[in-house]
Amino acid sequence: MEYRALGRSGLKVPALSFGAGTFGGRGPLFSAWGDTDAAGASRIVDICLEAGVTLFDTADVYSNGASEEILGAALAGRRERALISTKLGLPTGDGAGGASRPKLIDGVEKALGRLRTDRIDLLQLHAFDGTTPVEETLAALDDLVRAGKVLYVGASNFAGWELMKSLAAADRHGWPRYVAHQAYYSLVGRDYEWELMPLGADQGVGAMVWSPLGWGRLTGKIRRGQPLPETSRLRETADAGPPVDDERLFRVVEALDATAAETGKTISQVAINWLLQRPTVSSVIIGARTEDQLRQNLGAVGWVLTAQQMAQLDAASATTPAYPYYPYWREGGFRTVNPPQVSIR
Repeated sequence: MEYRALGRSGLKVPALSFGAGTFGGRGPLFSAWGDTDAAGASRIVDICLEAGVTLFDTADVYSNGASEEILGAALAGRRERALISTKLGLPTGDGAGGASRPKLIDGVEKALGRLRTDRIDLLQLHAFDGTTPVEETLAALDDLVRAGKVLYVGASNFAGWELMKSLAAADRHGWPRYVAHQAYYSLVGRDYEWELMPLGADQGVGAMVWSPLGWGRLTGKIRRGQPLPETSRLRETADAGPPVDDERLFRVVEALDATAAETGKTISQVAINWLLQRPTVSSVIIGARTEDQLRQNLGAVGWVLTAQQMAQLDAASATTPAYPYYPYWREGGFRTVNPPQVSIR
């Protein structure tokens, strides 16, 4: 397994990390994701650690805390072999969300208990809290880091201005900076490239990619002219995920088909490998409801797409960005003063 720096930090993370949203299965959304119990989670952790996938990502909102509880139990006795990432800030069964000082202090204490650990390696805010001053949020995170309960901090699902405002405040006061941004990015969801990618490259914020298969659309099961498979989670959760135009989806799937045939890999492996070669990507979060799904996703590493294959996938998935981002793709004078994004690795 390849290890990469998480943004501009000293933390090294595996190119693939495991998302524990499938642990627990409580509630209509997360039960559609998966319902892995403690025994199944222990086996999945076994396979991940054997493959070098040492970073496990969860959140308090996943199955109302059950995901953290099951992950903590699965890591019992081998906590030192793993990195734990969790997220706070969305509303849970306990009430409203947010990133105020009381919410963060209380949320971390409860997460530590569920995870059976004395520290969180990476704590991410699950969403920007526009009702709390960023100074209050960052000062509370600074206290948690100084207390040793949190080692690194990150954000998730922030807009560019929200992330930059937080980074500027952290720099101004000497508080810990966000070193990671957990964001949606896939071949059928490339909006991350418009602003968040150049911001990450400039500010040293590494991307932890969620839903790399486009909410389950890039598994090879969805085809032009065919109905959704009976087992597809899109039947129950399509409205909760980012929308994708059907024609663009089929165009991308057909390009993935051709590349998979050339490489001898699966469609999902090709889609993940494409992400691993994109600028600012530190780790791609994979999920799995079964051991077979996990092993298949692990096959996305250990090889690389050629430049020509990358270009073909780029062309098939390209869309015109909204103003003012589209000039980044133009040739000419604008490009001389606004060069393309560069990798932070």
